[in-house]
Amino acid sequence: MNTPNADFFAQFDNERLVAADKAHYMHGYHVFDDHRENGALNIAAGEGAYIYDTAGNRYLDAVGGMWCTNIGLGREEMAEAIANQVRQLAYSNPFCDMANVKAIELCEALAELAPGDLVHVFLTTGGSTAVDTAFRLVQYYQNCRGKPEKKHVITRINAYHGSTFLTMSLGGKAADRPAEFDFLKDRIHHISCPNPYRAPEGMDEAAFLDFLVNEFEDKILTLGADRVAAFFAEPIMGSGGVIIPPAGYHKRMWEICQRHDVLYVSDEVVTSFGRLGAFFASEEVFGVVPDIITTAKGLTSGYLPLGACIFSDRIWRVIGEAGKGRCFSHGFTYSGHPVSCVSALKNIEIIRRENLLAHVNEVGAYLEERLATLAELPLVGSVRCKKLMACVEFVADKASKTLFPDELNIGEQIHLRAQKRGLLVRPIVHLNVMSPPLTITHAQVDEIVETLRDAILETAADLRGSGDYAGR
Repeated sequence: MNTPNADFFAQFDNERLVAADKAHYMHGYHVFDDHRENGALNIAAGEGAYIYDTAGNRYLDAVGGMWCTNIGLGREEMAEAIANQVRQLAYSNPFCDMANVKAIELCEALAELAPGDLVHVFLTTGGSTAVDTAFRLVQYYQNCRGKPEKKHVITRINAYHGSTFLTMSLGGKAADRPAEFDFLKDRIHHISCPNPYRAPEGMDEAAFLDFLVNEFEDKILTLGADRVAAFFAEPIMGSGGVIIPPAGYHKRMWEICQRHDVLYVSDEVVTSFGRLGAFFASEEVFGVVPDIITTAKGLTSGYLPLGACIFSDRIWRVIGEAGKGRCFSHGFTYSGHPVSCVSALKNIEIIRRENLLAHVNEVGAYLEERLATLAELPLVGSVRCKKLMACVEFVADKASKTLFPDELNIGEQIHLRAQKRGLLVRPIVHLNVMSPPLTITHAQVDEIVETLRDAILETAADLRGSGDYAGR
């Protein structure tokens, strides 16, 4: 779209929108007291890396929507591709013996892009349903193998795998487990978060890596290798705080899986489609060919909802064994939606044509370098950045790494001061997380870093004034 002007914003009755939002719209992760008092930031337009609220204020969206606006907003050729598909075929039944051309073409493209023998694709409606599908596929596979007891899965503390009942149970973030919700506990086990910044005292990175790998194998042996079905892991933990594991972590965890006949499920809902400079990070960045990969978000760059569960030929040969009369009785009304699929195909075309993967590797290195300068600031305990996934962790004391009280909500305080300066970062209690579009420029990287720097310094000064921070 063209840059919106004053006439565009004049159409919005902000007072009415705020009232309607408060009265009717229950948001994801709805914070009741805060929303009741403050409402929401109501967005009306987007262009490239920027979004605009209904009052016409512009923000550099360093969050990339929710890790997803990879090619940037307002692409006219994407709008045309979507509109043309709506005219041609807006919907087609995806079940049983029916398919549509765009779903077939997308599955073929994903099979080409995915590593190893991951050439079979189940299309879903997003990341949560992709992980949900992977879990069901794992159970189905083990039953088809004649191993009905091999159903336990292992995930990690601080992991995020989605927000359905099942995928939230797989996740391991304490903040996502309030007492008012119930979770599946049977057959789901959590091991340590691979965060070098929070390694046990006295452990260097090599020792920490050994600890993590040994803990994983010990968990398998304790449960019984004949009972453990799969290990679910994000290559880099996203919502858990951009946790970049020690070098060699995924390869060694994969080797443990190979040793004990445990499926390796790589949750690439965030890390795929360019965020780490590759279509899929598992093999190219971390040297692992998983048994299953889940993807969403950057698959369509957020233009339309879509996800995929991509799995190996080895799994396919077992579940699809001829003569067994099996049916994989799982699916969604909007699986393989032709309009969503055409947006994914156009997205892949744009990433390739504009050489965005190479751009991410270059501009991502610049973001890593520039963000690292924030480590010298008060409040900043850790800066973690890998290409276009980044996080700043805030602490009350750098030496001891002591966190501020949760109720202070330090990440939100800094986020709000950045927002008033025209920058959006994602606050997660003690963290500010960033995942800008793949199209981000060096100048926009500078804008992110300098604006965030000012917000951190202002917050530190205000906290000193209020007595909540001594400046240690």
